[in-house]
Amino acid sequence: MPRILITLGDPAGIGPEVIDLALASGKIPAGHDIEVLGDRSAGTLGKPDTASATAALAALNDAVAQLKSGRADAVVTGPVSKEGLQSVGFPFPGQTEFFADAFGISDYGMLLTGETLTVGLATIHEPLAAVPQLLTKERIVRIGLLTAAFLHRRGIGNPRIAVAGLNPHAGENGAFGDEEKRIIQPAIDFLNAAGVGNFTGPAVPDAIFRDAARGLHDAVLAMYHDQGLIPLKLLDFDTAVNVTLGLPKPRTSPDHGTAFSIAGKNLADPSSMIAAIRLACELA
Repeated sequence: MPRILITLGDPAGIGPEVIDLALASGKIPAGHDIEVLGDRSAGTLGKPDTASATAALAALNDAVAQLKSGRADAVVTGPVSKEGLQSVGFPFPGQTEFFADAFGISDYGMLLTGETLTVGLATIHEPLAAVPQLLTKERIVRIGLLTAAFLHRRGIGNPRIAVAGLNPHAGENGAFGDEEKRIIQPAIDFLNAAGVGNFTGPAVPDAIFRDAARGLHDAVLAMYHDQGLIPLKLLDFDTAVNVTLGLPKPRTSPDHGTAFSIAGKNLADPSSMIAAIRLACELA
């Protein structure tokens, strides 16, 4: 049976609660060996501290060791506090970068998928002011290829992938910026020549997600974090799953945070965790 690991995340948050609810929901596919990693006794619900952050990091390191050794086939990561992890020596902006570094992968990306939208991100955890300098043809091509490979793996042979512009009105023919002509269009041309899918754009950012939500696209490539995540969380907050693309073993995560303020109050919704576990099982 495929073996799926689930890390608790920060045990002071809602991770343990939504994991328990998900596993008891009756919605997890049979035929998988599932193990939950982490120390539930570390820290106090709703009160994150060094102990809870240390426990979260230990679970991540345990998961990596098992994935690398071949003892596990996929991992679902519970929500963590980035600030908490960094306070105990975690040098990464997020779990995506942690797993990429652990496997020595430079060709990786972040994708989020829900019932309505699938969104790949050309840049991830970066200051907004840095995005125009970081955005390159190579970055867009990389996330385009990774997104197409993810859709192929889910049974879409010739995926329709729309590429968002960076600027308002997709630059309005250079009136609001030239990144569309100088960077994004050459990347789209390259991707179409690669024959992995049908890439269109650069599309007007404030309209592209409406068309995707209507089923006209299988995925959207967003140029920066919030451009893609705001519409996705608006439409798919309860079902969205974060996927790290490019790893040798699947890693998924619910698309919500630790929610320390409601931890232990029986208010947490396990829907995103259920979706994350189901997708990990599918990909494994």
